[in-house]
Amino acid sequence: MKMILAMVRKELIDAARDKRSVMAGLYYAIGTPLLMCGMFMVLIGQLSSPEDLHITINKADNAPDLIRYLDNNGISHGEGKSVKAITLTISDDYAADMAKAKPAEVIVTADKSNEKLQKSISRLERNLQAYSSEMGSLRLIARGVNPQVMAPLKITVHDQSTADSKGGLILGIAIFTMIYSVFISAMNLAIDTSAGERERNSLALLLSHPMTTRQLVLGKVIAVTCFAMLGLVLIMLVSKVAYMFVPWQELGFSVNISPDFMGLMFAIGAPVALLASTLQLYVSFMAKTFKEAQSYLTMVLFVPVALSMAATYNIAPHVLEWLPVSGQQQVLMAFIKGREIPMLQLAISSAATVIIAIALMLGMERSLKSEKVVFGL
Repeated sequence: MKMILAMVRKELIDAARDKRSVMAGLYYAIGTPLLMCGMFMVLIGQLSSPEDLHITINKADNAPDLIRYLDNNGISHGEGKSVKAITLTISDDYAADMAKAKPAEVIVTADKSNEKLQKSISRLERNLQAYSSEMGSLRLIARGVNPQVMAPLKITVHDQSTADSKGGLILGIAIFTMIYSVFISAMNLAIDTSAGERERNSLALLLSHPMTTRQLVLGKVIAVTCFAMLGLVLIMLVSKVAYMFVPWQELGFSVNISPDFMGLMFAIGAPVALLASTLQLYVSFMAKTFKEAQSYLTMVLFVPVALSMAATYNIAPHVLEWLPVSGQQQVLMAFIKGREIPMLQLAISSAATVIIAIALMLGMERSLKSEKVVFGL
């Protein structure tokens, strides 16, 4: 144990000396919550008070009531740079068709393939459809027909969700970033302590000391796991503070990163951090150079990202409930939505995570007994 602790202390000291490399992994944990909160604040501002939409309206005199309706909803004729490339043309027969209770034609001309216009086009179409429904109801009333005959079903929905559970989608994205931070925070140190040490010819020197290969592997795994957990703690603390400044109440829900959630996240994140460190160390040892290890790890990280995203958006088959990363994330999602924690799912997914990590450690121990791996041959 003394040898393992000395190995861990050596790895942590080496990592502390290279501050740029360490901070490159921790910048994700610090910056991601701040960036997300900024994006959410902009999005909430747009949803709560949408900007006026200026478009080109041709023959507006043919439909003064429609133009007035659109203007009351923030859509008006404009000129200059602020005008969107959307044209609304009122037909010449609009007034006559409306008087005869016939469909009056309006033409919307725009490029729907333009991503910058899609939101504005949808907004204009929604308002035109709402005006059409309103005029249809008035036509029925004028003929002595109750407009409710057009709605044969009366649908009543009893929403049992709470303010906290409604914020589950946002916290689901936050959980995804937290789990991913475990992998990002450990990556630089994992590469440096494996492929980096081999390029500096210090790996062979370490193996010449009176220590077993298993002690060396355990020391490196523990050191990298500590950095992975450091990234997790940082992103939780920054998220707890940053999310408090976002006006979630304007969307009708709340997002609260409670101490209970942070404690559960820390407990569940520990085996994930162990998996992240062993996986990245194993891949880095298999690579022959530092740059090759970076390339391989970039591809390997797609696996936990895919599992986490599948669990976040509920697009995964049920078998992923029992797998590492996705299983733990679904347990955290159940907790933040106020549901009962599936303990069997948590136990199996965590056990699978630890078993895979142990298998990777045994694989590293075996590979480091080969000169091809030690010297990168």
